[in-house]
Amino acid sequence: MLDIKPTDVRRWQNDLTSYRDEDGKPYAETYLKSIHNQLTAIFNYAVKYYGLKENPCHKAGSMGKKNADEMQFWTKDEFLKFIEAIKNRPSAYAVFMTLYYTGIREGELLALTPADIDLEKSTLRINKSYHREKGKDVITTPKTPKSNRVITIPEVLKTCLKEYMAKMYGIQPDHRLFPHTKSYLYHELEYGCKASGVKKIRIHDIRHSHASLLVEMGFSPLLIAERLGHERVQTTMETYSHLYPNKQIEVARQLDGITAS
Repeated sequence: MLDIKPTDVRRWQNDLTSYRDEDGKPYAETYLKSIHNQLTAIFNYAVKYYGLKENPCHKAGSMGKKNADEMQFWTKDEFLKFIEAIKNRPSAYAVFMTLYYTGIREGELLALTPADIDLEKSTLRINKSYHREKGKDVITTPKTPKSNRVITIPEVLKTCLKEYMAKMYGIQPDHRLFPHTKSYLYHELEYGCKASGVKKIRIHDIRHSHASLLVEMGFSPLLIAERLGHERVQTTMETYSHLYPNKQIEVARQLDGITAS
């Protein structure tokens, strides 16, 4: 560590910004910021306990951004326009119905199997995640321990999945329910947005759309955190705090009603 200079850190930063994830996309700015913070913390530890004279990250400067780009999401009306436009594309229809009505991550969606769907109990189980690695399908454990969860699904989604699975001839309980890649999701999203005229958002923003719908319906951050698989309720509050002001106004209005009576 004594030989690492600020110029070395800068070179490392430049290399990281040129890397691509499994879908060929640059690393997110928030991810770059997180990695840089971890390296900085390691050097700070060496300064404090092992006699390192200075932290080279301080001179090299930071990278990435603390906050993600402004969140986008669909309203219920926008989603209904989108889903109507792809109703004749059975697989895509089932995919986006599942994403919107559960708020699961795309990797969690692509790892689902028929065994994960309990139509009698109206539940969907999340216990794995899918990604591509060196051209091969890879199934791993979910993102965090809290990501292992069981989600209750509405009747409209249960009917959709029941009809979808009935058309999948020969599918086994451990087969992938949606045997696609993430690029398929992006392609179908773009098609649906053009066909419906609704604004284009990211696949991950459909997760935000689900959360915003729950906030609007008045559900608590704790319930939303459990449904989304967040490790901490604080994460839910930090991510969706901007959606709560209207609820605060409603609280004040009802308190006024109590006082007046």
